[in-house]
Amino acid sequence: MDAGEGIVETRAARRSRGLLAGLLVVLVATAGCFVGGVSDPQEGGEPAPRRSAAAPDPSTTRADGTTSVEEFAQDVADAQAVAERYWAAQFRASGQQFRPVRRIVPYERAGQVSCGGQPLPRNNAVYCSQGDFIAYDVTWSVAAFRQVGDAFVFYLLGHEYAHGIQVRLGIRYDFTIQQELQADCMAGAYLGDSVRDGTLTLGEGDLEEFREGLAAVGDDPDQPWFAEGSHGTAEQRTESFFRGYERSLAACDLG
Repeated sequence: MDAGEGIVETRAARRSRGLLAGLLVVLVATAGCFVGGVSDPQEGGEPAPRRSAAAPDPSTTRADGTTSVEEFAQDVADAQAVAERYWAAQFRASGQQFRPVRRIVPYERAGQVSCGGQPLPRNNAVYCSQGDFIAYDVTWSVAAFRQVGDAFVFYLLGHEYAHGIQVRLGIRYDFTIQQELQADCMAGAYLGDSVRDGTLTLGEGDLEEFREGLAAVGDDPDQPWFAEGSHGTAEQRTESFFRGYERSLAACDLG
């Protein structure tokens, strides 16, 4: 996936289904989000439960050979720029002033970054409403980028950025799963609309990468839907993302 010029290099080969599924169970299933009304430290709540999992194997690299930290950082910057452009346009169209998420913060060790006085763990990515920032474990994220590809970076940033938009719009659900599935839908809308208007161009396999990846990030089968920290089943997450991807924000219950 490429941003800006709309020119991409075709991937040489597809990644195996087993590798992708195994990795993504680690990724988004463990990526907690500190968001208003769910597990927000500024409201005195506790962080959502997190399942421990090993970090991706950095020796396993993407099929297209893109592995450098510099290229990962550029993808993060591109994803941030596209998200800011997209949401600024949405707010402008509705007559509202847009305020970008204040900063994107990489960290390398547990406790290096805190949200409302609570240290962030490793192997994670969160939106912190109190400080209005997105933080991610850079070692874990780069390893994921090397295994999954740049589509992962754009999805992850889009999902966390959506939580920042929820806070700006005053959206506060009773259950974590409602907040998370809406963020998946909003991430899908940001990506789908950006592809349709030419801001992003999909590389070969990107769309199927989203589909296969989202099918692998659902909660454990025994996770109650109403439990704090629930993100939704594989089917629910896939349906929410692609509903937004195909039908834009009108499908995401923002009104």
